[in-house]
Amino acid sequence: MIFEPSKIFAVDKLDSFIEKNLIEYSRLRNFDFGTDKRSNISTLSPYVTHGIINETEIISKSLKKYPFIKIEKFIQEVLWRVYWKGWLELRPNVWSDYLLDLKKTKQEYSKNKNYIEAIEGKTKIECFNSWVIELKNFNYLHNHTRMWFASIWIFTLGLPWQLGAEFFMKYLFDGDSASNTLGWRWVAGIQTKGKNYVALEWNIKKFTNNRFSNIKLNENPVPVVDDRNYSILNNDFINSNLSSSQDLLIFENNLSFEQSNFNDQSFKNIYFVFNGNETRQIKLDEKVLNFKRSLINNQIEDLKNKSLNCKMINVQDLKDMKENLLALYPCVGENLDFIKSNNLKNISFLYRKIDQFSWKYSNKGFFNFKNYIPKIVQKFI
Repeated sequence: MIFEPSKIFAVDKLDSFIEKNLIEYSRLRNFDFGTDKRSNISTLSPYVTHGIINETEIISKSLKKYPFIKIEKFIQEVLWRVYWKGWLELRPNVWSDYLLDLKKTKQEYSKNKNYIEAIEGKTKIECFNSWVIELKNFNYLHNHTRMWFASIWIFTLGLPWQLGAEFFMKYLFDGDSASNTLGWRWVAGIQTKGKNYVALEWNIKKFTNNRFSNIKLNENPVPVVDDRNYSILNNDFINSNLSSSQDLLIFENNLSFEQSNFNDQSFKNIYFVFNGNETRQIKLDEKVLNFKRSLINNQIEDLKNKSLNCKMINVQDLKDMKENLLALYPCVGENLDFIKSNNLKNISFLYRKIDQFSWKYSNKGFFNFKNYIPKIVQKFI
C-alpha cells in the first residue's frame, strides 16, 4: 500500500477504484486479502480524513458511473464519517471524557505486561501480532480488521478500550477523533449500550482467506459497562459573517480549499495550521505527522500556483494572532481543544454545507441516519 501525500494521487486512486473495482465493493468489502491485495476497497480514507478529497466528490463521481441502487453500500460507508462527526459534535463531552479516562488509564497500565506485549505485537495471537506490524509499517488497517483488532484487544487481552483507541490514533493515517473514538466505543459495547462486537475465529479465517492460525479468542465476553449518558447539545452550526479583509485558517481536516464551500471567496491570507506533538494530548507517530505536513505543503504549492497568498503556521502561532480570524471548522478534537483551552475568541468558524445539513440526523444511531442518505445525496450531488 502506498499513500502519497498529494491531491493528484488521491484523485487518481479514486478514479481507478471507480473504474475498476467499485461495482464489486459490496460483495468483497469485508475481505482482508493482505497489504498487497487492497483493490476490493478504496483505501481513500487517509485523504477523506484530511479533506484532500471529500464525500460529495467521491459520491458524485461514483454516481456518474453507476446508479445509486448498485452502489448504495459504498455511499453509506462514505457517509459514515459524516455521521460519526455529527454524533460527536452533538455530544462533545464524550471526547473530553475519553481524554480524561485515557490519562488515568495510561498511568495504571504503563508497565502492564499484556499492554506492552500488545503494542509490540508479541501476544500469543498470530493475526493480532501481524496487524500490529501492518499498522506500524503502513499506517493503515482494513476496516473489518480494525473491528477484529479492537475486539481482541478488549475482550481477549483484557485491555481498556481507551488505550486501544490511542494506539490507533497514534499510527493511523486516517485517524480522527470521531470515527476512532466512537468506533472503539461501539466494539466495547458502550456506544450502543450492551451490544458489543465480538471477533470470532471462523469469521477471521473466512474473511482473511485462512491466512492465520492459532486464533484462540474469548468468544463469549460481556460488554463493557459505562453508565454515563450524554445529552444532545443544541447547535445549528451557523457560519460566521464572511469578509474579504480577513485571514482564513485551515486545519488538517479541511486541507483542500478548492473543494471547500468557500473557494469563491477572497481572503487576505490563508494559513494552514500544523499541529505537532508539543500540543497534542495523543502523541502521533512521526510518519503520521510527516504525512500531515506533506499534505499541507502539497496544498500550499497548488494554491500558490493559483496566485493565492498562503503558508503553513504552527498551531501555537494562533496565540499571537490578535486580529479576527475565520477558520474552516476543525471539528471536535485536538485542534478545537487547543482553541478552547487557550481561549482564542478571535477565531470564528465556517462549516461545510453537507455537515450543516447532515449532522441534525446524527442524533440517533446510524440506522436512523441511513434513512436520510438519499435525501443528503439528492441535495448535494
